Amino acid sequence: MARPSRAREKRAELVTAARRAVLERGILDLRLRDVAELASMSAGSVLYYFPSMADLLQEVQREAVDRFCAAREAAAAREPDLRRRLVTTIGSGLPAGPGDELCVLLYELGAHARRDPAYAAQHIRLYERQVALYAAILEAGSATGVFALTRDAMTIARNLVALEDGLGLHLLDAVQPFDPGTARDLLLSYAEDTTRCPLPPP
Repeated sequence: MARPSRAREKRAELVTAARRAVLERGILDLRLRDVAELASMSAGSVLYYFPSMADLLQEVQREAVDRFCAAREAAAAREPDLRRRLVTTIGSGLPAGPGDELCVLLYELGAHARRDPAYAAQHIRLYERQVALYAAILEAGSATGVFALTRDAMTIARNLVALEDGLGLHLLDAVQPFDPGTARDLLLSYAEDTTRCPLPPP
């Protein structure tokens, strides 16, 4: 009887190892042998399961995007009050600090979006899922009279995500110009201005 293939398991191990390698070394200094060592494999074995380092890192990015967005969507879905849902969504989009592993992964891998269409596609997917999450909350709030939007929901949603990205990047710096609480308050102030609705404290 043929032995079952362990390809899926091995690929998952390599994705985990590559994720660790990105967090430890950063994307610019990353080498194939770094991933191989963390996975206790040879470089040739890594390439057996992934044709190139780029293919492996694209899988790491895809998984990170899915985990990040799913967590934000689940947190929002648990909150029935639309004002609190908006506050919760704002809080879930910012790094907790330089050690926020999932956000570090997304920013590190997103840096390749300038040069590689495959990375750019995942980066756009991340952006669009977050915009859709905000837009749904804003549209529901507008339809029920909770929010009085100063712009259309999509414009506000896009600006919220753009603000998150900019503030989040600073929160991952070696020296931070402000703390996560200040970043969250800046986003909340914009959300209050554009919804004409006082929001509850986080």
